[in-house]
Amino acid sequence: MSAHTGMDVQWAIWELKQFVEMTALKTEPRTGLLTGTRSATVAASAEIVPAAQVVEQILDRVVSGWRSSIAANVGYRWAQMREASQRAIAQLERADEIAEKLGEAGPNLRAGALHPWVWESARSLWQSGYYTQAVSAAAIKLNAEAQIRVRSRERSETDLFNVVFSQDREPKRGNPRFILPDDEGGKTAESVRRGVRAFAEGCYAALRNPLSHDPDADLPEHEALEQLAAFSILARWVESSEVRFFKEA
Repeated sequence: MSAHTGMDVQWAIWELKQFVEMTALKTEPRTGLLTGTRSATVAASAEIVPAAQVVEQILDRVVSGWRSSIAANVGYRWAQMREASQRAIAQLERADEIAEKLGEAGPNLRAGALHPWVWESARSLWQSGYYTQAVSAAAIKLNAEAQIRVRSRERSETDLFNVVFSQDREPKRGNPRFILPDDEGGKTAESVRRGVRAFAEGCYAALRNPLSHDPDADLPEHEALEQLAAFSILARWVESSEVRFFKEA
């Protein structure tokens, strides 16, 4: 499956090329009391800025980690985005050739397709190259959303998920339950609940906790993305579940 599934590739290439053209530098004479020449972009800032808003979103899809991997130039505002755009054009225009010559790399996981609780909380950190912190932010957000659903902050993380996905489907006072879709209480549903509960414990005990105890941990990008995907799976179960609260007799 293409990494750019769902993208209008020709539109993206056109937007990128327009941006590259607008941000090209030209030499023009100085005005006023100063003499000589100065460098200026082909287009005015009023045209470039709105184009940059669109181009940034294209780059986030095509050139992973471009903000941290491409050096900025303090003397030329658009240098970093311009280089990233040139790279993105090459990637989009030659994607089939690259796949043919390098071999099939397999399907790509698109971060933007992860559950919104996970990706929206991780996005800004991720785009700045802080992958470990992005995973931590996603774990914190998912825990908060689960607490919101049960209307309580009394429990959190592993303790919370062990309660809400308990094998005992009936809620107790102070202990609501999450009932997954199609959970009618049979043996298959019991197995699924047990699996979800174990999966949730794994996410927080094996992924979230080590990161919180080691602030200097530095996850590689691909491992961080795998961990975000794990939290995304759990987030979908949490959001799709019916919440049942204890009712006084």
